Order: sequence, then structure tokens, then C-alpha cells
Amino acid sequence: MPDSTLFNLLIVEDDDSFREMAVQWMRRKGHQVAEAANGQEALKQFEKTHFQVAIFDMNMPGISGLELLQRLNSEGIDTEIIILTGQATVENAVDSMKMGAFDYLTKPFPLGELEHRCQMASDRWVLQKENRQLKEVIKRNQLRYVMVGKSQPMQEIERLISRVGPTDKAVLIQGESGTGKELVAQAIHEASGTRSEKPLVTINCAALPEQLVESELFGHEQGAFTGASAAKTGLFEVADHGTLFIDEIGELPLFIQPKLLRVLEDGSFRRVGSHREQQVDVRIITATNRDLAQEVADGNFREDLFYRINVMSLILPPLRERGDDVDLLIDHILDNSWQIEEDARTALLAYHWPGNIRQLINALERAMILADGHLITIEDLPHEIIDQNPQESRLIINSDIKRLDSIEKAHIVDVLRQESGNKARAARTLGIHRRKLYRLIERFEIDETLYR
Repeated sequence: MPDSTLFNLLIVEDDDSFREMAVQWMRRKGHQVAEAANGQEALKQFEKTHFQVAIFDMNMPGISGLELLQRLNSEGIDTEIIILTGQATVENAVDSMKMGAFDYLTKPFPLGELEHRCQMASDRWVLQKENRQLKEVIKRNQLRYVMVGKSQPMQEIERLISRVGPTDKAVLIQGESGTGKELVAQAIHEASGTRSEKPLVTINCAALPEQLVESELFGHEQGAFTGASAAKTGLFEVADHGTLFIDEIGELPLFIQPKLLRVLEDGSFRRVGSHREQQVDVRIITATNRDLAQEVADGNFREDLFYRINVMSLILPPLRERGDDVDLLIDHILDNSWQIEEDARTALLAYHWPGNIRQLINALERAMILADGHLITIEDLPHEIIDQNPQESRLIINSDIKRLDSIEKAHIVDVLRQESGNKARAARTLGIHRRKLYRLIERFEIDETLYR
């Protein structure tokens, strides 16, 4: 990682002698320095490079330092500015600070003092960037469930994570929808050493319109397209020195793939509508439920990009192949404040879970909403789990149970008739909560004509 005390700097000064002296001083100290003799040259420099700090002479021919500062503000360029002047006035100082300048210096001054002010400006630039990164991460969906499982397939996944995490290499996570690919990406990021101290930023290519994916990844400048009323920071910038997780990468439009390939190869990219190169240091983790090799063969995905993201591949097992992990996941999701009846647990263990972990979470969250108190019964589960096909599960629904269902249905109908269809009174007579009566009516498909 680069030395945090060093920064890249633009010096804009029409006094050739002073500019040359300042440039040489800063370069000897190890900083990356560019220079411009006037405002027009400075604007061209900003088109090519992203500077942490810039020094503007206030009184230059053509575009003045304050006008240049105002121009950068209108374009949303986030560079810390220090204004220099040979004729100091309180009014000028106040004006520059109001317009967003970091500091104001009056000539003459020691170059060591100028470097010190630039270092302070650079520190603020870094802090503000980290704050923006944190805000972007907070706005995104946070992972709610840790990786849970002791099955052999999951032990192998954990072994691979421990091996690939510290390498900083690109990882492709494959598996059916709902198998926990984002959790695996989180685990890889957390195992990646110092990079884990920076954000894990997520984008789902399938969740965005095709025309917005490029802007989300790389950002855009103000006016780059209709509706771009302000400049936008892209996720590569947000994830700088951290990790970018690109979910459903098989949905990535073909026209964006060369741009992604470029940033993966050398870390450089441009915002939409900009000619200015930017550099980032980002680890890439991707995921897909598609067969990307087949997508390459069909011409829907670039072969060079496929090999670039597939340095290491992890294939997540579906939930139906994870054995007793379902039992562990049930207890983990419900935690200690909930209980579950044995027949409900048996039904959950028997189900084949085509939607994998996401479907299990959904079923249990639904059950927690419908349950009376903190006890989940089989009636609280979705119908596809209660009435599952015995050939698709380990749950045996025999004729005795079917007869019991018929008896229970007949008893409910009889009580409803006695109470003239009043469900509140019928629920009290049955000794159950009214919500549970509604669920039983729905489950047994009891029509009002049977008890009215």
C-alpha cells in the first residue's frame, strides 16, 4: 500500500520561478507533482488526473484562482484547494474559504510550511473519502446471517476461503440462487488481510437497468446523460483499497465488459462522460448462477474477461445437498427466543428447498409473523412445505394423518356452524387464536357455504 504521508499535487502558478522552486521541493520529498502556468492549463490537467491537493495562485491572467475553484466546485471535482496570494486581505481569505478552499496562504512563506499545509489537506481528503466509502456501504444491504454449516461440502468451502482469502486474487463464486454467495464474498473479504479494513461494496447486475450498470460501476460526470444532474462517484472509487463484489456478473452487458476488463488489468478507468483517467486498487469477487463457460461459447460473455475473473472458482452446494446443515440453520435463524414443534421441524428438514437458504429464511420469517407467541407450529409454515410431495421429500404423509386432517376439518366446520360463522367466538370455543383459525380455514380450504 502506498505511503499515506505522500500525495499527488497540482501547482497552478503564473510565476515561473516560484512554481519551479515549489515543484522541485515537493518532488524531492517524494510527492507526485504536476504543474500549470494558468487556469486553462490547470483544467486540462484535471481532465487527465485526479489530484488530492491543488495549489492555486489567486491572481492569474485569464482564469483567477477563485474562478478556477468555482469551476471545480460546479463540476464536482473533490480536490482540496489551497489559495496563494501576494496581497492578503481578510475579504479574499473569507471568500476563498466560503467557496470551499481548504486553506489560504500569503506570500512569501517557507516551502516547508506549504508542504505542511498540503499534508493537512491530503489528510482531510483521505478522511472524507473514507467517510464517503462508509456511507455508501451503510446504504447497501448488510449481511444478516453468518455462514453456518458442518457438512462436508461446507467444510471444503471454508477450507478454500482460508486459502484464497489472503491471496488478493479474483474469485468467481458459482451456485444456485439463494445459496449464500454474498456471505462467501464477505468471508473472503474478511480473510484478505489489510484490505478487510476497507469496504466490501456490492452491486447486483441483475437488479439494475442495463443503462445504469456502467454509471454504478464507474460513476459519471454532471451532464453525462439525461438525468445526470450531478456528478456521481462509482463503486470502484467507493471500494478503493477494499473489495468490490459483482453479483450476477453473467447479466453484465457486453458493451461494459471491455471497460471492466481494463480496470481489472491495470486499475484504470474513466467516469461516464469524462476524459480523466482514475486509478484504483480494488479486489474483485464475482458471482453467478449461470454457466459462464457456456455463455462464452454462446457469445454472451467475453472469454478474456471470463479467465480474468476466474482465477479461483468456488462452487456452492445447494441446500438439499447439505444434510444436517438445515437443522443448524433453523436454530441459527430462530435464535434462543423461539421454539419450534417437532412436526414443523420434521417438515422443514424433509423439504427439498429449491430456493435454498433464501427460501428457508423466508419460510421461517413468515412463520414468526404468523405464530402465536414464540412457538412455531406446522400450521405456521407455507403450504408448499406442509403439503409437499412425498416423492420429493423424506416426510411420510400416511393415511392416518390424512384421516386426522379430515376429522380436524370436520370439527372446525361443526364449531363454525354452532357459532353461526362468527370466527372470533369459534376460535374461543376451539381454544385457539383467531389468526390460527384463519390459517386452518385457508389450509383446509373451508368454504363459507359449509357453515353459513
